Amino acid sequence: MRFGAHISIAGKIYQVAERAKRIGCNTAQIFSRNPRGWQLKELLPDEVKRLKDDLERFDIHPLIVHMPYLPNLASPKIGLYLKSVNALEEDLKRSEVLGAPYLVTHIGSFKESSREEGLERVSEGINTAFSRVENDVMLLLENTAGGGRELGSKFKEIAEIIKNIKEKKRIGVCFDTCHGFASGYDFRTKKAVSQTLKLFDNLIGLERLKVIHANDSKSPLGSHIDRHWHIGEGYIGEEGFRALLHHSAIKNLPIIIETPFKEPGDDLKNLATLRRLAK
Repeated sequence: MRFGAHISIAGKIYQVAERAKRIGCNTAQIFSRNPRGWQLKELLPDEVKRLKDDLERFDIHPLIVHMPYLPNLASPKIGLYLKSVNALEEDLKRSEVLGAPYLVTHIGSFKESSREEGLERVSEGINTAFSRVENDVMLLLENTAGGGRELGSKFKEIAEIIKNIKEKKRIGVCFDTCHGFASGYDFRTKKAVSQTLKLFDNLIGLERLKVIHANDSKSPLGSHIDRHWHIGEGYIGEEGFRALLHHSAIKNLPIIIETPFKEPGDDLKNLATLRRLAK
């Protein structure tokens, strides 16, 4: 199995490869730019080439790009909505430049509009971006914890968005275990994992599941509170992650941790726990 973490792009983007190697990653996730702003930093050809060469040399793949936090494809505010679609277009292009096959996006919040209108805007925004950017990067919808007016906490909402995407070969899912657990999907036992993934298959299709964000939850089942925690130390627990990692639908997917990082050894510890549980 391929295990990795979200790696900082501070400094030069090619430093991602060495940082990922240092903590034992054989896959990695990054932002392609500042995640808390709209500014774009140019991807310099020589730096991108060095990144690709080092990732290949260290056998780190696939590289996964995550969209910034500010875009909201479900927003009823036309200015923010158009800005968000443009941001999606740019990140599809940047992912291709970086050689990343997957771009992960948060689905968004429908704010003062209705849930149905929000879902429709998300599909329309993705269709618009796909029509303007033709490449092989697959956009992955990330499920949410369902707090406030977030979309995508339920499988049926993700299925609704996908149903309205014209180029379905370009759309998939990144499943976050903490978000899923907080939204009410149980992963604590082998039986619970099997039932949850069966439901996912029935509503969305396991063939669309491309990446796992492996995070334990510091909040209880169905709390709708998004609090990532160390693997095996939260409400999901080691038994749940062991069952998930041994499920046939998960065994060949890239696994990315987004667990708390307060001490230098935190990522190493969480990756080691996942590898132990996967044996």
